[in-house]
Order: sequence, then C-alpha cells, then structure tokens
Amino acid sequence: MKASLLLLKSTISKIESTITKLVWNTLPCLLLLQIFSANSLAQSSPPTSKTPPSSAQPANRTRALLMEGNIRQVFYEPSVALYRETDTPSANEKPYSYLWPLCALIQCMQLADAKDAEKPVAVNPNATTRVDQVLKSIQQYYSARQPAPGYASYVISMGGGDRFYDDNQWIGIALMDAYAKNKNSQYLSISEEIYRYMMTGWDSTSGGGIYWKEGNRSTKNTCSNGPGIVLALQLYEATGKSSYLDTAKLLYKWVNRWLRSPAGVYWDNIKLRDANKIDTATYSYNTGIMIQANAKLFRITSDNAYLNEARQLARASFDHFFSYDIFHSTYWFNAVLLRGYEELYAIDNDPQYMNAMQRYADRVWRRERNVRNLIGQQEVRSLLDQAGMWEIYLRLSRFQKE
Repeated sequence: MKASLLLLKSTISKIESTITKLVWNTLPCLLLLQIFSANSLAQSSPPTSKTPPSSAQPANRTRALLMEGNIRQVFYEPSVALYRETDTPSANEKPYSYLWPLCALIQCMQLADAKDAEKPVAVNPNATTRVDQVLKSIQQYYSARQPAPGYASYVISMGGGDRFYDDNQWIGIALMDAYAKNKNSQYLSISEEIYRYMMTGWDSTSGGGIYWKEGNRSTKNTCSNGPGIVLALQLYEATGKSSYLDTAKLLYKWVNRWLRSPAGVYWDNIKLRDANKIDTATYSYNTGIMIQANAKLFRITSDNAYLNEARQLARASFDHFFSYDIFHSTYWFNAVLLRGYEELYAIDNDPQYMNAMQRYADRVWRRERNVRNLIGQQEVRSLLDQAGMWEIYLRLSRFQKE
C-alpha cells in the first residue's frame, strides 16, 4: 500500500513538472498571440466609446496652443506680413511660402478663433481676428487677371505664379466656416468671388468637372472637385441660392462617375490627354472631402442615400489608410480626412473614427515632434505640416470638449 502511494506521488510529481514546463515553453507564444489578436481587433474595429488623449501626454488644446506659438515665432515674418515655407531658410525654394500652406493655415485660424473668445495674439497690429491676420498675408497672392480674379501660387509682388483651383477652394471653405460663426460679409464676398473663379475651370470635357490647374487641361482631379462641392454647399446654406446646390450636385455626380474606386476611396485624377486614363493614387484628403460633402448633402436634403454613402466612405477610408495607430498619408491630408469624420460624427454621434484620429495624433506627438515642438518626419520642418497637425489638435480638442 505504501509503495503504491509512493508510486502515485512520484507519477503526480512528474505530471506536474511536465505541465509546468509546457506552460513556460508556450507562454511567450500565447502572449504574442494575445498581443497580435488585440492589435488586429484594434485595427479592424475602432473603439465605439470616446477615447481621450493619453494621460501621459498634454491635452489637444495645450498642443494646439504650443503649435500656434511656434508658427508665429518660427515661420512668420512680421516686417512683410508673410510666412516662410520651412524652418530652415537654406531649404526654401523661395524667400516666402507658396500659397498652399496658407490654405491650411487659414482653416486653423478660423478654428482657433472659434475655440475661444480671447483677444488673439497680435501678429498684424490692425487685425481683429486670427483669420484677418492670415488673410492679410493671403491677399498678397491675389491676382486680378482674366478670366476671373483669384489667388496665385506665389506673392504677386515677387513674380506671382500659376493659379490652382483647389488652392482657391480651400481658402473659400475656411472663410465660409468663419462666416457661419461671425457673419462677416467680407468673408462671404471673397468666397463668392472664389466660386466664380473656380467655375472658369469647368467645362464639358469628360462630361464636366473642374481642372486642377489653370491653363493646364491635362487632368481633372478629386482635389479640385470635392472642395468645389463643399464650397458650393456652404454658399447655398449662406444665401439660399439654388444655383449653388445645383453646382454641388453636378460636381458630385461627375467625381463619383470617374474617381470613386470600387473600394470606397477616391482616386487622384483623370488624365484627359491619355485616353481618360485614371491615376489610381489614393490620398486621404480626397476621401475625406467626399465624406464631408456627403454629410453636408444629407443635412441639406435629408436624403438618406448621402448619409449611407458618408458612412461607407468613412469605413473604407479607415480600412484603407489606418493601421497601427497611423493614418498613412501626410498630416494635412489627414486633417482634411478628419473634417469628414467630424462632419459625420455631428450627425450620427459615432466616435469610432474620431477615436482613431486621436490615437494617431497621440502617436505623432510622441514620436514625430522635435525639441522645439515642431512636427515632422524630416530634419527640416514645414509650415504645411505644422498647420496640418494644428488643425487636427484643434478639431480633437473640440471633440473632447477641452
């Protein structure tokens, strides 16, 4: 009996030892599997409750204020009321910035004006708002040449440059966003003038659509038609003129005919001189502006087809551009994508895509910020990149109610 008990005890001990070794040998694999499964789930199913910024990092509002101060101190030249393209003068092609970064900056300015009622930091002594400050700079790009006045790509007194329809549209969109809050008639007047200019870029080639660059009839782009839809809708909301809504629907039909991919993201352009070949490059802002356009169309028309399309595009953009807390596009392109997400969130109150952008913004702040609090992935830091992330932090601050 005793011998049997000893044998049983020995057998149990060997079994326990074998199980222990098995657990320790397989534990790392189990942990890796758990991590992989968690990451996979995080990428395929964004969280459905609001996710605040990481507690180890400053709030979005704090980040935005830091970025505003940096732009003023590093990029702005008060003696001429102009901005520099980058923080490194030797890297700049020209003494001052091209228009495109200012198209991003004016959107930030209107968001910052809306965020608080405090007196803005004086950059131009006669300016009354941040928008007015940057508008004084933008007016130096104003070209009155035919067929209609618009903004050139570089400072007119320093030689000017080509005119791009999308650059003008982005300015108009920002001014109409500001107009919706303060009813400044100057903003509406400038936006209406921009609308008239953009329509000189429309013709019936390929069934309609607006060219990208004045005088160059080789491509019509999502980026020169999507913003045109949004600007036309803003002008319709402000004036009630049905012609603006008609234009928005016309452009909407054209861009979806040619440039919406079956996957639900937007291709870049159609090459009219190359047998209507489609440039299938994808950038997050092209889909973002179309999410915003659909959300606005739903709000104006109450047609659920537009809301359903906005939701489909939002999901498709998430699947296409987002992985491992990164939206794989440039900062400013992602800021425009966020505009679409925010417009949709205001309708359906589903925070999943806003949360994903918060995770992205947290990661950028951790990993892509230098000791001067300038954002970028290269040693030279650009004004466009700063404006892109400033807009993202401002919109997330509003989302988080900071």
